[in-house]
Amino acid sequence: MKAERDPREVRLRERIEAIRARSAKSTSWRSPAQYLSRLVNDTGHVPVKARLSREDLTFLAGARDEVIAFADLAVRLIELHRPQDSGGITSDPDSPIRRCRACMWRWPCPTFRAIDESLDR
Repeated sequence: MKAERDPREVRLRERIEAIRARSAKSTSWRSPAQYLSRLVNDTGHVPVKARLSREDLTFLAGARDEVIAFADLAVRLIELHRPQDSGGITSDPDSPIRRCRACMWRWPCPTFRAIDESLDR
């Protein structure tokens, strides 16, 4: 018998996958941004005309809010998954065993490592 999935998990996963799909379809602005940053005028603007696809516009329309939401999520996860002393007896008093206060895995826990690895790319 297959366990039913939590509807909140399904909704969250669908939202994240939609953000990922929109991001993948849009054009990367990494190279043009380096060039365009040199064109900033006295008022702090770049007078430029750009050709944007429908996918680019869809992505850009929600990108700011989605990035803020992901940053908030990362901060909340880091606040939840932080180290604490495990409180046991250790053979090395200078480096006691630490565990995650949320999931109790040895520090750094899998959640913290996943966030760290994702942002380290």
